[in-house]
Amino acid sequence: MQKDSAMRLLIVDDRVEDAEAIVSALRNGGIAVRPLRPATAAELEHMVASQPIDLVLAAESRSMPLDQVRAQAAASGKDLPLLLLVDRIDDAAVLGTLGGGARALVLKHRPEHLLETVRREWADLEARRGLRRLEAQLRETERRCDSLIASSRDPIAYIHEGMHIRANDAYLEMFGFESFDELEGMSLLDLVGPQHIEGFKQLLKSLSKGEPPPAEYLMEARHVDGSTFPAKMEFATATYEGESCVQVVFRRREEVDPELAREVEELRQRDQVTGLLNRPTFLRMLEDAVAVVGRDGGQYGFLLVEPDHYARLLPDIGLDSADALIAALAARVRDSVDADVKAARFGEHSFALLLEGNHARTRAAADALREAIATHVVSVGDRSVAVTASIGGVQVGEKIASVPQILAKANQCLGAAAELGGNSVQVFDPGAADRAEEERIARWVARIREALAGEGFVLHWQPVMNLQGEPGELYEAHLRVDANGELVSPTDFLGIAEEHGLLGEIDQWVVRRAIAVLAERERTGRQTRLLVRVSAPSFGTPDLAALVQRELAAHGVPGERLWMEAPEAKVFTHLRNAQQFLEAVAPLGCRVGLEQFGSGLDSFQLLAHFKPAFVKIDPGLTDEIGKPGEAQDKVRELTARAREEGILTLAAQVDDAQAMSQLFTAGVDFVSGDFVAPVGAQMNFEFG
Repeated sequence: MQKDSAMRLLIVDDRVEDAEAIVSALRNGGIAVRPLRPATAAELEHMVASQPIDLVLAAESRSMPLDQVRAQAAASGKDLPLLLLVDRIDDAAVLGTLGGGARALVLKHRPEHLLETVRREWADLEARRGLRRLEAQLRETERRCDSLIASSRDPIAYIHEGMHIRANDAYLEMFGFESFDELEGMSLLDLVGPQHIEGFKQLLKSLSKGEPPPAEYLMEARHVDGSTFPAKMEFATATYEGESCVQVVFRRREEVDPELAREVEELRQRDQVTGLLNRPTFLRMLEDAVAVVGRDGGQYGFLLVEPDHYARLLPDIGLDSADALIAALAARVRDSVDADVKAARFGEHSFALLLEGNHARTRAAADALREAIATHVVSVGDRSVAVTASIGGVQVGEKIASVPQILAKANQCLGAAAELGGNSVQVFDPGAADRAEEERIARWVARIREALAGEGFVLHWQPVMNLQGEPGELYEAHLRVDANGELVSPTDFLGIAEEHGLLGEIDQWVVRRAIAVLAERERTGRQTRLLVRVSAPSFGTPDLAALVQRELAAHGVPGERLWMEAPEAKVFTHLRNAQQFLEAVAPLGCRVGLEQFGSGLDSFQLLAHFKPAFVKIDPGLTDEIGKPGEAQDKVRELTARAREEGILTLAAQVDDAQAMSQLFTAGVDFVSGDFVAPVGAQMNFEFG
């Protein structure tokens, strides 16, 4: 699934909490989602008809029965996969799915099953769409090919089970037919000289068994008047009007010396200056290698070689000696590689190599060639020149198996090698990229564990200003980790921490440190409040709540000084645990709030089950608040409804005066962002 594409998802479910949980689970699983949720049958009909939808997830609904959803999806005429949301999978559910046009069953309360099923159906849908695009392209290509064949001067025919089903005018003219009606259905054997019939019958039998045709077949062809002439037949597998067949090209054959013909063909494939393969021949070999990789999963190495500082070499040797220099370098390349390596002159002063094998062999060949060129003195006429070369390459495999990709990546590596000063090798290995990512993740896990055990984590602070003029200090804590002397923000490691079950421990470190800082501020006479983030894993156990109670008591810090926030989507999907956490810390005086508020399908639906002390408006709305339109209206609505509920509102990432003005007008209580003050290591903001 492409990470930069969003899935357009239609969710039919009476419970908005369940719909929110689905959206959150998919987003947490790395799937970007644009959700729609119809509230009535009329909305369902309108959305299916007018919106570009990828998947439909439907549960039993009082207002929109499953049969109606199925009918709407079928009537749309779109490829619209329908997935049924169920509490359990049993015989009745499976049989209902098979008979009702749904593609799969999804367990509502098993996020891992939801993710796996949605990923599979999304991939299948993209594959079907891709296939339809390819079929359309194929039809267009066949149409163009048919037009080209009809106008071609080469005699071309299509043969199915030995019979003619199509032939162009050049073919008819070669054999003396007036129209294709005379030829249609005629056996290809009827155009073969009598002395070749038995051998040609065997050839047709082998073709009927699916064996590949020979590249060419030499024989005597028979004209409609019975005369014969020497001919050569060239075969290729093809399709005509959707049916498999064989394309045959007849050519009149001039009697020539076979050895001479072989030499001519050899010359045609070679560069005249270097004796290496020429570029067109080499590219055909590269295309064949790519086909082998795609079909059988083999591996090849592709290398580009270019002499360093070529523009400076030319004045030294003279422009008239440029070909002599290239020929000398080509000889060195040819002598320095194994016999099975294909070498070609690829550009004016560059060479290309193709060899079969893994990355180790490709790299070894590149290193050996670089060394061979660097240690060799090239003779050009009466001059001797020391030359080095830069080599860029790519390992051709399943992950990078298209000619444009290969050429682009190899050229990029060649440029990188030259930028290092030349006389160096850069070979890209997609497999190594995967291994490097695994090693990067392992290093981060070790670094996080070390930070938890020692002093690797630090907290920085950003002031949160009250727009309503109320006094008091409020800072938001921002976690940083020391990575080899550089402080790194959580965006680089929290995903890894979540995947390895470390978020709960990080929350405890942050809360413990924040309470210690509050105690330090208290001792200096500063009644500071701190806002810290906590994650969903901390709701599932009593550990964090117990730590808050213990640390507040140990440091003598009032609970109202500690504010904690969690993302709206996480609270939605871990509602019961979040309620228990709120019940545990609220008696201590701590305030618990929701961040990214307003990002869900119906954010205020959550407030019926979870009463936060404050909400932080979704940054996506804050970013757009300075522009007239939907964002301003939604912020005003959120602020007004929150005030009715007795809930404070915060807006973060405020970067300009216009946004600040709009937030003040909307009645937002607190703001933070670079316009107020950036994140810093010190608490020195003047709150006035």
